[in-house]
Amino acid sequence: MLGIIGGTSLLFSTLPDLKKENVATPFGSADLLCGDIVMLMRHQYGRPPHRINFRANLAAMAIAGVDHIVAFGSSGSLKKKIAPGTLLIPTDYISMTGIPSIHDHKIEHVRPELPRAFAEKLSSFVPEARLGGVYVQTRGPRIETVAEVAALAKIADIVGMTVASEATLACELGMDFAALCTIDNYANGLGADVLTYNHILSTSKTYRHRTEEIVRSIIRQMG
Repeated sequence: MLGIIGGTSLLFSTLPDLKKENVATPFGSADLLCGDIVMLMRHQYGRPPHRINFRANLAAMAIAGVDHIVAFGSSGSLKKKIAPGTLLIPTDYISMTGIPSIHDHKIEHVRPELPRAFAEKLSSFVPEARLGGVYVQTRGPRIETVAEVAALAKIADIVGMTVASEATLACELGMDFAALCTIDNYANGLGADVLTYNHILSTSKTYRHRTEEIVRSIIRQMG
């Protein structure tokens, strides 16, 4: 079953008509939107990035029968050549903060990855997206400083606050995972605008119809 994770980039989009269900997990409960597919809005209950219960979210999707996930991630560009409005499918990631794990009571190691074959499959259905790049996760909820952006740009292409945690947990739970990142802004210091959360929301609203069509296309072809 296909699972879709949405966040800021889907706030202004019309979502499929699905039934809301609260799913209990060993890590807490999570609200899912269920039908022929499963959708999860990561910021449910108004949680900012550093307060998201990633373990409950991903465990709930696994319990609901999801075995492959496409996550929409609102991201900032660390490179001038990746302009706001771009869509990017990352093929690797870095985390500058702690990553949650479902393995609290046993020694277990997984090899985290964004499976290339699954990323390429997503790319074939969203040909306007740029395939390839490194996503770096910071803790949030604050935006990165100018100095942090300069340092991160040496090791990654885009920056966000959620995808690395979701990708690792999906790997632990045996689910294929790919991310479709909407580039909503240049990271702090790269663009002429003074970066604020309202600026990010404005970009999300501007591209809401494109996002709706992409969601529909993914459901038709991957669901």
